[in-house]
Amino acid sequence: MKRRDLVLAGIAAALPRLPWPRLGGFAPSLIIPMDEAQADHLKAYGVCYRVIQAGLKSEWLLNYRGGSFLLPDGPTIRRDAALNGVTVEPVGDADVADVRGAMQGSNMDAVPLEKAPKVAVYVPPNTPPWDDAVTMAMQYAGIKYDKVWDAEVLAGGLKGYDWLHLHHEDFTGQYSKFFLTFSGQRWLADMIRENDGLARRLSFPNVPELKKAVSRAIREYVANGGFLFAMCTATETIDLALASQDTDIAATYADGSPAAADANTRLDWSTTFAFTGAQLEPNPMVASFSDIDGHQVNNASRRQPLGAFKLFNFSAKIDPVPTMLVQNHRTVIPDFYGLTTSFARGRIKPGITLLAEEEGAPWVKYLHGDLGKGTFTFFGGHDPEDPQHQIGDPPTDLSLHTHSPGYRLILNNVLFPAAKKRELKT
Repeated sequence: MKRRDLVLAGIAAALPRLPWPRLGGFAPSLIIPMDEAQADHLKAYGVCYRVIQAGLKSEWLLNYRGGSFLLPDGPTIRRDAALNGVTVEPVGDADVADVRGAMQGSNMDAVPLEKAPKVAVYVPPNTPPWDDAVTMAMQYAGIKYDKVWDAEVLAGGLKGYDWLHLHHEDFTGQYSKFFLTFSGQRWLADMIRENDGLARRLSFPNVPELKKAVSRAIREYVANGGFLFAMCTATETIDLALASQDTDIAATYADGSPAAADANTRLDWSTTFAFTGAQLEPNPMVASFSDIDGHQVNNASRRQPLGAFKLFNFSAKIDPVPTMLVQNHRTVIPDFYGLTTSFARGRIKPGITLLAEEEGAPWVKYLHGDLGKGTFTFFGGHDPEDPQHQIGDPPTDLSLHTHSPGYRLILNNVLFPAAKKRELKT
């Protein structure tokens, strides 16, 4: 273990044992500013998460200075912030009262953060030749997570987690059609062999049927109160898998025949998360899935250029959930590609909350919805700081992007399940 990791572990272990919050020389509270005054926006989430994890009262100051955090003061929190290069501002009771007073007549609110969510990432046990923005963000911020895969999901292993992120998985069982570009690559052959073997061990006839069962289990997890976050391929393909429970999407292309039209008539969108009425890609030689994605990055005839997306503004007092999910020091953010980059407006179900869009474009970038007792949030694209990210490219060094507004959106999603439940009005 690296020295820095040892120090962080010691800090996390020491937090609950310290007397809080009024120690000699310390203020009653700390504000972690999330506007331009913050030296490291991403690691600020980790400091806040560890304070909540220690059982200490914290608050998310929605729309106040970019979505700042109010924490108790004390030497361990200050050391943690200093170690991670996070800016903190000591404030007295009168200062906090002034902030609360300013919130009364404006579009701001304070949401208590009470319980650090237990986090899982659905990711293959073998390392794929691409990285994942969410796991990189959590690693950089110092937020721990567990890895789960198909066997754990189907055995009910998600019950122990509050928040689940889906790695860039193709839930249709087509391996993102990598065979069109990467046929013969050892990593692809290993991926196919391992997935085929797992399907057989779990008594499924093939990988698409395995992924359908996994998609149903994830849907059940959300309906029972789980928080789901997905990016890129996983957003589109989990809904395609749910819609195709009686249709083998992969088999429609197995012999190269244009069978998508027939498959479209048999898709059932009643149990999907966010999308409806999508049409499968009819050309088996095109590496896209359906017309859900507005940008069609792998379709030469339909690929759309990148622009910028704008975050919607919500009422902090009436709609705290979408407000939390869009907290940022920027409202307009450069777009970035992924196998699923965006979501066509005409394919989004009624009742879904749109969080960010490219103005005037027929697609949106970021959306949120409720399912049963839980919620899901979908964010298009692969890496907010690498617009043209390719397989095999080196991972993004987040120490060079400490103020990334796109990565902030990811970390908003990790933190928002900590909010006091009675405050979640949407």
